[in-house]
Amino acid sequence: MTAELEELRDLITHARVVLWDFDGPICRLFAGHTADGVARGLVEWLESRGLHGLVTEDERESLDPHVVLRAVDGRHPGSDLVAELEERLTQEELRAASSAMPTAYADPLIRTWTAIGSRLAIATNNSPRVVRRYLSSRGLISCFTPHIYGRTEDLHRLKPDPHCLNRALNAMGAAPSAALMIGDTPSDYEAAQSAGVPFLGYARNERKEKLLRDAGAAVVVNSLAVVRAVVLDQA
Repeated sequence: MTAELEELRDLITHARVVLWDFDGPICRLFAGHTADGVARGLVEWLESRGLHGLVTEDERESLDPHVVLRAVDGRHPGSDLVAELEERLTQEELRAASSAMPTAYADPLIRTWTAIGSRLAIATNNSPRVVRRYLSSRGLISCFTPHIYGRTEDLHRLKPDPHCLNRALNAMGAAPSAALMIGDTPSDYEAAQSAGVPFLGYARNERKEKLLRDAGAAVVVNSLAVVRAVVLDQA
C-alpha cells in the first residue's frame, strides 16, 4: 500500500463531516456552456456600458468569471453594478446546470457517505441556487440539505477566503479537525488551510494535479472511485 493511500485512509477515517466544492468534484458545471465564454460575456456587458476600464488585461484574459466578478467588486464594493453583474453570472450558471457533466463516481460516493452516517455540505464560489438545481436534478439534494454554502453578496469572501467553509462548520457544529474538504483548485486548498480543515484534492487531469500539488496539497486523487472504495472498506 502506498504512503498516499495510507494518508487517504487516514483522512477518511477522521472525517465526520465532508465539505465538497461543487464545480469540479461533483460536476463539470461548464462542460457544455464554457466558463471562458461566460467570462467574455461579462466583460462585453461591462464594455457595452462604457466600463471597459474596470477590468485589467490580466483579469480579462483569465477567462474566469469569478475573477471578473471579484475585480469589479474590488473597485465598486456593494454597488448596484456588482449586484447586477453577479445576477448575470448566476443566470449563466443556471443555464450551464442543465448541461453539466457529473463527475465520475461522485453520485455513488455521495450516497455511500450519506448512507454510513457522514454529514455532507457544499462550500463553493458558485451560486447556491445553481447547486440546488443541479443536486435536485440528480436526486442528491437530500444528502446536503440544508448545508449548501455558496456565493453571497460579500464577494470579497469567495474562496480562497475560508468564509463558506467556516459557515458550514459552524452550522454543523463540527470541529475543523473532524472535517474533510474535497476540492480541485489551489483556492480550495488555501481555504481549507485557513479554516484548519484537512484537504483531499481531486484532479481530472495532469494540469490540475500539478496546480494542486504545487499549492501544497499532499493527497490528490484522479478518480473518486478510489475514495469510494476506501469509504466502503471502512463502513
